[in-house]
Amino acid sequence: MRIVVAEDLYLLRDGMVRLIEAYGHEVVATAATGPETLDALRTWRPDVSVIDVRMPPDQSDEGLRAALTARGEMPGLPVLILSQHVEQLYARELLADGSGGVGYLLKESVFDADQFIGSLERVAGGGTAMDPAVIAKLLSGSPPGRGLERLTEREHSVLALMAEGLSNLAIGRRLFLSDSAVSKYTTSMFGKLGISDDDDTNRRVQAVLTYLNKP
Repeated sequence: MRIVVAEDLYLLRDGMVRLIEAYGHEVVATAATGPETLDALRTWRPDVSVIDVRMPPDQSDEGLRAALTARGEMPGLPVLILSQHVEQLYARELLADGSGGVGYLLKESVFDADQFIGSLERVAGGGTAMDPAVIAKLLSGSPPGRGLERLTEREHSVLALMAEGLSNLAIGRRLFLSDSAVSKYTTSMFGKLGISDDDDTNRRVQAVLTYLNKP
């Protein structure tokens, strides 16, 4: 994969570059400020980018703004956002366009190499990769809606793990369910949410975005 890494802390940025390259991927550009990030995304149109939320010059939301601007110009551009803390508004804004190829992880996730690279690969493939803490924050205090109130408790559990990026096999292991049982729950879930796309990957993304982007 061709990857852009945008992080203003040199040690973390260099560490991510080394990790990504150790897994056989190519870092085509790095950035340390919001403007540099947007320029890199426009220039390289990477397969996926890793972007910190808070970057110079103002250390507010320059990284996220660069990502949102780039996705507005290049719809579906895969972006994995890193943040020191769960910032609910930023996560919702990232999900607002209703398309896949998005992720939001806490920076501590980078220290689990396999998890981090797996998340990058899922986002590059058009999927989602959401930190469990982010999911919990997004759902806290949210009223039911968009058909989610029709889901059973087990279907909610399956969908929550799907939002983390887990495969059906991994969901089954986590919930002690057979693969056929997980498939049954996901099929029922898609029906209740009104998601009829024949492409299973797209259906998973749509379900996750519906789940996470509740009003």
